[in-house]
Amino acid sequence: MPNSLEANCRSKLRPLTLLQPAKISFGAGASLQAVDFLKERNIASVALFVSRSTCSLAAGLLDALQAAKIETHVSQAQPAEPTLQDAESARAWLRSTAAQAAIGFGGGSVIDIAKIAAATVRQAASLSTFVGNGLLPSRPIPLLAIPTTSGAGSEVSPNAIFLDVEAQLKKGIISPWLVPDAAFVDPELTYSLPSGTTASTALDALSHCIEAYANRNAHPLVDVYALKGVEFIFQNLKAAIEDGRNTEARSALALGSLYGGLCLGPVNTAAIHALSYPLGSEFQVPHGLANAMLMPHVLSFNAVTAPQRYAEIALHLGIASSTDDVTEQAKRFIQSLTQLCADCSIPSSLSDFRVSQDDIPRMAAAALTIQRLLVNNLRDLTQTDAEAIYRNAF
Repeated sequence: MPNSLEANCRSKLRPLTLLQPAKISFGAGASLQAVDFLKERNIASVALFVSRSTCSLAAGLLDALQAAKIETHVSQAQPAEPTLQDAESARAWLRSTAAQAAIGFGGGSVIDIAKIAAATVRQAASLSTFVGNGLLPSRPIPLLAIPTTSGAGSEVSPNAIFLDVEAQLKKGIISPWLVPDAAFVDPELTYSLPSGTTASTALDALSHCIEAYANRNAHPLVDVYALKGVEFIFQNLKAAIEDGRNTEARSALALGSLYGGLCLGPVNTAAIHALSYPLGSEFQVPHGLANAMLMPHVLSFNAVTAPQRYAEIALHLGIASSTDDVTEQAKRFIQSLTQLCADCSIPSSLSDFRVSQDDIPRMAAAALTIQRLLVNNLRDLTQTDAEAIYRNAF
């Protein structure tokens, strides 16, 4: 790793702001604590954002809200990969309810939509006005998040992502006003996740942690979350896939996902995510799968010039020896990661999603426009480099 980059990654005292909800409740049954949160604030009506696939999981929460005499409006219209228009529709629906608070109950996409709607419900401007960092002026109503997957970490992050169909690119709104007031992380809500969804969402969370730790803007305040998140996910993912009701494994994944979400604000992700976005926007590759398929190839690219941080992860996980040189330690981590993806039945080739070699130059060019993430990457990425990474994923 170049000395200047090493110094940047190791800077101990540069200013950093870590944003998180004022309240985080974690553990079995935590989701029902959302009702107490609302009652304590004399909130009489709430808008609940769910998806059709998670509506049944919300039955207990709906019963508790009814028992507390809190009027509840429910929207099941949240798609798996929301678009700008989906977010606009969600905002219009929330406005029509006149609800005093909003709850995002579901995976990262559902929570992202709830976050955007709650923050902009009284804004007249198009949501495209707020794309970027720090452009939201406020959030007029309380916002609660209850995740039902262990992946996005949206319940604690200041980010919300959606697809701009016209531009065929995923775009983000990033703001302190998107950090929920409270997050209720209940691992029991993830018990029924299919093994494939468990794997892809957890590997998404793993990529958040890895890219936060191995990052040009890495910071000790975030490192502790990133490294522990890698550990929890790496050591428990296979157990959760083998037995979806394994409480210890599910809890570890949920906590690893939460830690990954905390990393997203102050440090954020890098080339894995930048390269994955064209796969999602153009070929509808699920976000977690896209990250998982590209992750070993991006890490191998970075490790050529910047192996140190991957070596540290390998040592932390106990998969490399302190007597190995740094390059070998990094290599062992990448090999173990590749094997983990294989054990989780992650597709090994982009061709499985109808991506052709002819698509590569266009995807690479699109990825290179996402400079807000690429500036974090340990190694500069050119068009040629991006194309090579995509080809290695065939």
